[in-house]
Amino acid sequence: AHVSMGMGNSFGRVFRVSTWGESHGSGVGVTVDGVPPRMKITREEIQRELDRRRPGQSRIVTPRNEPDAAEILSGVVDDVTMGTPIGILVRNKDQRSGDYDTNAVSYRPSHADATYDAKYGIRAVAGGGRSSARETIGRVAAGAIAKKLLTEYSGVEIVGYVHRVGSVAAQDVNVDTISLESVESNIMRAPNEASATAMIAKVDEIRKTGNSIGGVVEVVVRNVPAGLGSPVFDKLEADLAKACMSLPASKGFEIGSGFDGTYLTGFEHNDIFVIDEDGHTRTATNRSGGIQGGISNGENIVLRVAFKPTSTIGRLQQTVTRDGQPSELRGKGRHDPCVLPRAVPMVEAMVALVLADHLLMHLAQCSVMPLDSETAPNPLGPKARAGTIRSARQSV
Repeated sequence: AHVSMGMGNSFGRVFRVSTWGESHGSGVGVTVDGVPPRMKITREEIQRELDRRRPGQSRIVTPRNEPDAAEILSGVVDDVTMGTPIGILVRNKDQRSGDYDTNAVSYRPSHADATYDAKYGIRAVAGGGRSSARETIGRVAAGAIAKKLLTEYSGVEIVGYVHRVGSVAAQDVNVDTISLESVESNIMRAPNEASATAMIAKVDEIRKTGNSIGGVVEVVVRNVPAGLGSPVFDKLEADLAKACMSLPASKGFEIGSGFDGTYLTGFEHNDIFVIDEDGHTRTATNRSGGIQGGISNGENIVLRVAFKPTSTIGRLQQTVTRDGQPSELRGKGRHDPCVLPRAVPMVEAMVALVLADHLLMHLAQCSVMPLDSETAPNPLGPKARAGTIRSARQSV
């Protein structure tokens, strides 16, 4: 019989992750199963991603000071995966549980306090337990492994950035050329310096009042093979939506033209097919966002995730106590005035986990029987990137 971690703590089918730990416990971590053997992965590659999501990076995120140092417990020997479960632990170092003493009595508005109590009859008051964004450490660590697999296989590039803060939207973004280096060059993780300046000013304005602000993260994925995803319930965009909407504070998801596409007619919205210089079937536009019929078509996958303003704020608000009495509460502790800069690597990680899972499922089902070149369809999507496993195989 198949045994997995308790309800709601595991994700994926072939490339499967299970996260564990609480914000103010001894540590948090992840178990990653289904990783192909013989793949090189170093602790430094995992740590690089964790450093992007760690607290205390700048004045516009939480000042909690955590090194978030990854410890690989199993599944990797001499920087090579063994094909067995990979265990990763990050120890908590800077907990201040006393900041949450009033939360044991009063519920924080729009937080998970009341709903966790309603479901379990008990909750981890300090730090919010499993509802804390600290849980995402395991996702980001697992995402680093998934990114490495995708890069090795077909040169996949996953680049996320802050698309909008409140009403301040990024300008002059080219999804074909936007780079990790340009995003990481500013504390906002905006796509360019001009956009970053305007966004940072907005966050500073809000945080100085003890308030918080939300916005949108956009992610572009390049060099995805055509064919990932399955019909009906396992459509690629459906799994991407679930993955991204499982992140703390996420409130909306769209892909390609998204909700704006509803303003167009079919003739205006359709991505017409063309043949590129390599003789491959491509689309002239990409309003589909790289996915058609629930299956990747080889074009860039472009998606957006909306995040609400952080729930815990330093302003006095009306609430009720655990026993149902009217109360007032001012949030204490160290919290992000804007979750977006640290949400970028989180969204990237969830996208990578979905794509790695679908890649392994696709190869398992569709690469067993040989494809007759005389009856095969013209290749869909761009030519495989040189130097990748996909290019060597020329089978996807």
